[in-house]
Amino acid sequence: MTLLLAPMEGLLDFVLRDILTRVGGVDRCVSEFIRITDTLLPERVFAKYVPELLHGSKTASGVPVRPQLLGSDPHCLAENAARLAAMGPDGVDLNFGCPAKVVNRHGGGAALLQDPDLLFTIVSQVRRAVPMHQAVSAKMRLGFNDDTRAEECALAIEAGGASELVIHARTKQDGYRPPAYWERINDVRQVVKMPLVANGEIWTAADARACRATSGCDSLMLGRGMVANPGLALTIADDGFSPKGLAWVELLPLIADFWQLVQTHMERRQQTGRLKQWLNLLQRVYPEAQRAFEQVRTFHDPACVTRWMAANISPLEN
Repeated sequence: MTLLLAPMEGLLDFVLRDILTRVGGVDRCVSEFIRITDTLLPERVFAKYVPELLHGSKTASGVPVRPQLLGSDPHCLAENAARLAAMGPDGVDLNFGCPAKVVNRHGGGAALLQDPDLLFTIVSQVRRAVPMHQAVSAKMRLGFNDDTRAEECALAIEAGGASELVIHARTKQDGYRPPAYWERINDVRQVVKMPLVANGEIWTAADARACRATSGCDSLMLGRGMVANPGLALTIADDGFSPKGLAWVELLPLIADFWQLVQTHMERRQQTGRLKQWLNLLQRVYPEAQRAFEQVRTFHDPACVTRWMAANISPLEN
């Protein structure tokens, strides 16, 4: 079984990747998407989104990070994939699943699922541009307005040369509303030969068991479930799916480290929001996070958060 950490724009960036992969259980990360339009991006732009590229393409705890590209122009995607591959990641990932309206309006993300021929062209041109020892993988949803072309899209991606496909088991129209239709991943699995990774609505070890049984996939991608429960991958990776996870007191040093990284790497105006965002998701699993969120909710000055951290988080590390 392989457990992947999902790309989530505006949430699961290199800062949170660093923190979550310290806990254990994650085998590989996929970066948030790098948007490709009509420009060949310089290496510094790739490194801005995926600074791990400058450190062996791995997080500080040694987990590989595969950068993801988003766009709709096959030639431009191929050129950028070649430059990105030269920076040494284990592969390049392609985004065919983003449901954001601004992305879809410009023909990217999930909008591409309406044109399997274009999917094939994109993947095949990127595959030719990336050295064969580096993977070309992709992530897709089940479709745009419905899932009737899911198999056709997956076959086009496979025919283009992709070596792995993550399927988020919802359509663009479904957004993030439950349920996830894991059984449709199993339908796709019947017609393709490349490895599939199941994604969507995996919040607990029980969800992971059900997803594996229903989708037929051994490999899973974790997104919001991992952000809300940083010990989730470790729990799932345990052969018996034991209930072990991170206690709140064990999570506190990671929250303190997260704040330090946010202050180091994020613009001042973004800092308090990033902490509130994570605490808000942690509330799903930790009652203590709800109290913490209520205490910092009105803070806008990072100095206020730092003082709150000193009084409420740091002393509990010991």
